[in-house]
Amino acid sequence: MGLRLKFNLVLVIVFVAGLSAVGLISRELLQANAREEVLRNARLMMDTALSVRAYTVEQVKPHLDKQLQEVFLPQTVPAYAATETLHHIQKKYRDYGYKEATLNPTNPRDRATDWEADIVQQFRLNTDSQELVSERSGATGRILYIAKPIQITNAACLQCHSVPAAAPASMIKIYGEANGFGWKHNEIIGAQVVTVPMEIPIQNADRALKTFMISVAGVFLIAFIALNLMLNWLIVHPIRSMSLAADKVSTGDFDVPEFSDAGKDEVAVLGSSFNRMRRSLEKAMQMIERDGA
Repeated sequence: MGLRLKFNLVLVIVFVAGLSAVGLISRELLQANAREEVLRNARLMMDTALSVRAYTVEQVKPHLDKQLQEVFLPQTVPAYAATETLHHIQKKYRDYGYKEATLNPTNPRDRATDWEADIVQQFRLNTDSQELVSERSGATGRILYIAKPIQITNAACLQCHSVPAAAPASMIKIYGEANGFGWKHNEIIGAQVVTVPMEIPIQNADRALKTFMISVAGVFLIAFIALNLMLNWLIVHPIRSMSLAADKVSTGDFDVPEFSDAGKDEVAVLGSSFNRMRRSLEKAMQMIERDGA
């Protein structure tokens, strides 16, 4: 096996091993960054919903409470206001979702699905938990969701949700007496759930990884060619010349010109040593010829 082939074989093995390690680490980092981006988007939606809820309670509801006995206005309900606001965002970002998933809701559209009901039960079992972040499979692929418990901490809410007789007649007229009652103080009755798709960020991460790996491979190819040219010019060609010269000298052909000993690298030192050996061998051969004559 020639020197160049050995060198290239070692270079390729090192490159493949290094590229595999770099690719694995880069993929993990890019995937982690993609998930963090999705989580930031989910938290932004959740904070938006919480802000709408707070605004409704503090600045909208107080001005409309007097009208509840005559006309029930859903806009005074924090959950309704947050859901409607986020619904406008969903018109543009269709794969994003927000829901005030409730086990026994007043508005049927807020009724929790099976997986949302499981989240509510988790909050009920672990009352100290204030947030749940996880992933699930959806129709469009992987989905990250973030959930917060909905707990009745304000006793005033029970006015509309304790028993039908205590609720405003205007609300009963719209939603009826079958749903949204029987809630208790400090009870966790649902969960705010934000869902954000992960497919696009993950695809972007994979695309970035592919571009990076192709770039690294391109740099390696250029370096591979450059190193081979340098290897041929600085090492292989001088050593091959010395090998051919040594073969001729060994057969008694001393017409081979001496090698340049300029420089201080290993090849120059080897050339200088070869020149001294050649001169010594030539003198020895001359002495043998004189003694034989």
